[in-house]
Amino acid sequence: MSTELGTFLRSRRERIAPADAGLPVTGRRRTPGLRREELALLAGISATWLTYLEQGRDVRPSEQVLDALARALRLTGAEREHLRRLAGDGVTPGQDVTEQAAPEVAGVPGLLGHHPAYVTGICYDLLAVNDAATELFRGVGPGDNVVRWMFTDPAAREVLVDWEQEAGNILARLRAVAGRHPGHRRVTRLVAELTEASPEVRQWWPRYDIQFSHAGRKRFRHPRLGVITASHAAFHVAERPEQTLVVYHLPDSASSA
Repeated sequence: MSTELGTFLRSRRERIAPADAGLPVTGRRRTPGLRREELALLAGISATWLTYLEQGRDVRPSEQVLDALARALRLTGAEREHLRRLAGDGVTPGQDVTEQAAPEVAGVPGLLGHHPAYVTGICYDLLAVNDAATELFRGVGPGDNVVRWMFTDPAAREVLVDWEQEAGNILARLRAVAGRHPGHRRVTRLVAELTEASPEVRQWWPRYDIQFSHAGRKRFRHPRLGVITASHAAFHVAERPEQTLVVYHLPDSASSA
């Protein structure tokens, strides 16, 4: 059992105030949030079993236990999914090799014309990117890393109108990846690099926010078109679920321009 599961459970336990969970508050508390015994009570499981889970011992919680913990911890849908993945059989840490997209996948962004599109790998390295995306994201290209660009390139704060929100979102997605692949050398190196380089990462990473790729809308400062709102969708690549195709749809006026 991965110690990542214990880290996740503790982070969520510490977010819930006893009063919010309907528990009486007595005396001074040395730690924030719920005590381990209190969470066990709310979930209807033994404190010993919860201790084993948080310590990363080799135990396998049932679906009923996971559901009870999710309810007691008031997990979001994404957090529930993350909990189930962490409690699974785990994933063998990836090797320290350069990741590539299959030629058929790498060629897709180029087929999308004026729609910005790119393919990312497990660490959010750009495995393929079209000219429209390079223009929108101010010069990023194959081999660049989206998360590194977000937190270390000043252009990111200019390009993304809602930079803080978008930066928090992508860090939450990287947090989910790190949880699914504990010990993955490239993921670990990227997190260490970002933690050293960015005060926001140092502040936000311990919060253990979780998010998965999804469709949505973002506001950009386009170099030719000014401030625009673009919708986007993300698609996982068949047989390589950690590779993702992201496609943006610019406003009709922008597309015609």
